[in-house]
Amino acid sequence: MTIYVDVVLIENLLMNYIILFATAVVLKLKIKQIRVILASLVGAIYTIISYISGLKIYSNFFLKLILSFVIIYIAFNPKSLKKLLKFTLIFYLTSFVFGGAAFALIYVVKPQELLKNNGLILNSNSLKIIFVSAIIAFVIIIIGFKVVKNKISAKDMFCNIEVIINMKKIETKAMIDTGNFLKEPITNTPVIVIEHTLLYECIPKEILNHIESILGGDFSEISDKVREEYISRLKVIPFSSLGKQNGMLLGIKADKVIIKNEEEEKEKQNVIIGIYNKSLTKKGEYRALLGIELI
Repeated sequence: MTIYVDVVLIENLLMNYIILFATAVVLKLKIKQIRVILASLVGAIYTIISYISGLKIYSNFFLKLILSFVIIYIAFNPKSLKKLLKFTLIFYLTSFVFGGAAFALIYVVKPQELLKNNGLILNSNSLKIIFVSAIIAFVIIIIGFKVVKNKISAKDMFCNIEVIINMKKIETKAMIDTGNFLKEPITNTPVIVIEHTLLYECIPKEILNHIESILGGDFSEISDKVREEYISRLKVIPFSSLGKQNGMLLGIKADKVIIKNEEEEKEKQNVIIGIYNKSLTKKGEYRALLGIELI
């Protein structure tokens, strides 16, 4: 079998890109294409050098681990060592899935044409194998991680959040509601439901004490000043729940929301606060509900 360096480079560049893209999908990261392409190119060049040189040092585990860290850093620019390690772990898990799918296809499609040199696997049907294995691996990864997410433990069902509205901050414990897909219907912005008594420090009492009237279109209890400042900022959010099929929530856009768990903090700029005028629990274990999409 004749081996063309440029073809091998393109094949490895493509496979590296697919694996990095799948890693970003799993981690729900916003990627910059140029960074992912550059990281993929670094991995592809390393493969070519290791194949051409034939030196055993390029098969060294620690050198490959360092290369993985470099690739992840270039592609995703993690802000901490903990994130770098987490991203690298998911990168390896994704790679193993892709590798398993590719090897299975190689041994199905003309295994006699298989060529191995210094860790590089070559086959005359490489491009076809890359595309088919990518489809199979994507399906396995998405299904696998959905199953894992559905096994969230009770400990992981809660987190702490900071909500900033009108430059004023409130903090509370929130429950992660896997059934909460509530969104503001016009902008499709995700909604965090919070008990109204928590919001007195950042939203006028005139609004919080007359939520039902406002939802009914009655602003007679609201002063002209408050009405002028807030009427354009308020949102009406329809919802359905057990016992109330056609409910309405009054909402307001937060300046930002910071979601905290044991591993990290996530800052969200585009979130609507749904104002709930009752208590979410009798014992006050939590005072907010947020959807799993936000974490």
